[in-house]
Amino acid sequence: MAVSILHRVSGNAMATVGLLILLWMVGAIAAGPDAYADFAAVMGSWIGIIVLIGISWSFFNHMSSGIRHLVLDVGAGYEVDRNNRWSTISILTGILLTVAFWAVVLLA
Repeated sequence: MAVSILHRVSGNAMATVGLLILLWMVGAIAAGPDAYADFAAVMGSWIGIIVLIGISWSFFNHMSSGIRHLVLDVGAGYEVDRNNRWSTISILTGILLTVAFWAVVLLA
């Protein structure tokens, strides 16, 4: 149940917050260098980094949960033990991919 709820929450987060950030970025690019510098300053601040980490977690969590649902759609993994194991793996994969992504971004 938690995986299904997180799947929906992460999809909605990408659709709303991610879209607003994308529109803000495109608008800032269109408005000129000063507007883009303001956008980059906000996204580079600690609150912007937290929002970007949340959006990237939403992406990786939604992706790993979607792969899990794809496996279920082909008829595999309906046994209770296996389903519970894949649910846990799905949540952990989203977290680990987010940590790995931000490690690369911040250390590169």
